Amino acid sequence: MTAATGTLSADRPGPRMNRQVFGQFAEHLGTGIYPGIWVGPNSKIPNDAGYRRDVMTALKAIKVPMVRWPGGCFADEYHWRDGIGPRGKRPVKVNTNWGGVTEDNAFGTHEFMGFVERLGAEAYVSANLGSAPPAETSQWVEYLTAPAGTTVLAKERAANGHPAPWKVQYLGIGNELWGCGGNMRAEYAADLTNRYGQFAKSTSGKMLKIASGPSDSNYEWTETLMKLSGKNIDGLALHYYTRPRDTKWEDKGPALGFPEREWATTMAHTLQMEDFVTKHSAIMDKYDPDKKVMLAVDEWGTWYDPTPGSNPGFLQQQNSLRDAVVAGLNLNIFAHHADRVKMAAIAQMVNVLQAMLLTDGAKMVKTPTYHVFDMYQPWMDATTLPITVKSPYYHYDEVAVQSVSASAVRDASGQVHVALVNLDPNNAVPVSVKMTGVQATTATGRILTAATMDAHNSFDQPNALVPAAFSGAQVADGTLTVTLPAKSVLVLALR
Repeated sequence: MTAATGTLSADRPGPRMNRQVFGQFAEHLGTGIYPGIWVGPNSKIPNDAGYRRDVMTALKAIKVPMVRWPGGCFADEYHWRDGIGPRGKRPVKVNTNWGGVTEDNAFGTHEFMGFVERLGAEAYVSANLGSAPPAETSQWVEYLTAPAGTTVLAKERAANGHPAPWKVQYLGIGNELWGCGGNMRAEYAADLTNRYGQFAKSTSGKMLKIASGPSDSNYEWTETLMKLSGKNIDGLALHYYTRPRDTKWEDKGPALGFPEREWATTMAHTLQMEDFVTKHSAIMDKYDPDKKVMLAVDEWGTWYDPTPGSNPGFLQQQNSLRDAVVAGLNLNIFAHHADRVKMAAIAQMVNVLQAMLLTDGAKMVKTPTYHVFDMYQPWMDATTLPITVKSPYYHYDEVAVQSVSASAVRDASGQVHVALVNLDPNNAVPVSVKMTGVQATTATGRILTAATMDAHNSFDQPNALVPAAFSGAQVADGTLTVTLPAKSVLVLALR
């Protein structure tokens, strides 16, 4: 088989793809917060009230819908009172999870809520279940959401500069309770989830409670949490990271200069997300057939060896065309499961793991992953459309995966958009998709591709890899045809 063939049934619309699937994760880790987001109002780096101006502008441009904070593993050692009040009087701690560096708590509750307000995003606050009592979580929620002038905590919030309550859309009930969040048994974690969730009550709109769910293929965890806590939660978190080498955790492979074998294993490991989401969803269906509980993939992305010479606890890595293809594959998978995957968060936002943006002093660069999120903006709150593609296989040693991934949506204006990803790094693939329910005669869009597998943007060459206009697709007699270049992400609008 040398060509890919498929069908697009626009006359059989599927579920809506929530814009929150394009959410992002900002943990107190490495340079993600300082100085990736926050430089303080007295910094020489251009800022607005302490927030980096270049970073804010870039994030607004891709309409970030949700931000998860303060962790991650950091969340279960975070005490919210350390991050309120005058910044100069906040306690300095040591970040024992990430690099052993000091944390001055300059970016706390008010700074985070100001951040999401400026972005126009929703807040996803991760509560400390691992090292704090339930009262600490319930008091934090009260501080955040109590109506102005009502409670002691509402008055304290006002004294700290924000009389009005905030809207907290999501509350994480702990993080990775099977690991850094407490090394718990699933049964014990479920009991704590029920207990902490019971006493965390927002008084400013509905707050969705997300339980600490499984990692990878830990289906037993999902079974237990859904059985014991399913009626008390609004979402179950799933974490999965793509690693080129997955035998030893400390040996993941480099972000740049990798061999084709590690391109191939990266693609194969990324596509495991399809199995994980499918099987976890099937377990959730047993206990929640009406799909009231979302599967929240609130940590996903690539994880490589740290950049040579960097603090290994900072999880700093470059971001290449390989990461862009991984992003497209995951977003297509989430679109296929829009009935259950209602929220996700790529890890992470700035300077950490599969970041949107990289900073160095006053410099900032947009990564290939950022550009994929930009290209997929039409998927936000759009109606998913059934699309299936059978393609030739990409082979390398023991790896054999279909070379083409696809998803399609209809936006609010009625326009149909199609995303095609070619994960074969060597061969272009002719694609032919028969369409029903589509009234279109042209297809134009943008493509992200390059000559090398590890093409990337640097501070010296910030635009080495950016999307280019694409006009090589045709629509005739109800069929979309295009030759999809090797190692590419293509997004088309049908008119």
